[in-house]
Amino acid sequence: MERMRETVFKNPLLVVRDLAVSTEFYRRVLGLETVQDFGANVILDGGISLQTQDSWLSFLDREEVRYGGNAAELYFEADDYDDFLRTLQSSGAELVHPPMEHRWGQRVVRFYDPDRHILEVGEPIRAVCRRFRNGGLSSEGIARRMELPVSYVEQCLR
Repeated sequence: MERMRETVFKNPLLVVRDLAVSTEFYRRVLGLETVQDFGANVILDGGISLQTQDSWLSFLDREEVRYGGNAAELYFEADDYDDFLRTLQSSGAELVHPPMEHRWGQRVVRFYDPDRHILEVGEPIRAVCRRFRNGGLSSEGIARRMELPVSYVEQCLR
């Protein structure tokens, strides 16, 4: 007998102090537009919801929200990573760390939104594979460098 799925993940929700400021930040820095505006809650394209602090606290019957816990992040990819870095630099967003390259070659940057939620923007893995190929590595060399199966690298290079 097939088991019926009981739950379905829909989207992450971030609590924010100022909905207008946060909505504008996500539009300006990440290019996300508002899909639905419910007043105290907005849904951005990509499925991220932003909820006002006051309404969130009323749902929880609490008096405080703690921001800046550094325990989670939202991950994005930018097809033109270098162009994104220019946008990020001009935004004035506070960096968690400067742009870096992971040991497998993917370039990433982490930064805070206005409420100190961590956002990461990385170079898509297919772009990393292509960058390494353009640098003269074979599929096998890319696979070794990136710690990936050759078949996956070849799929990324198509």
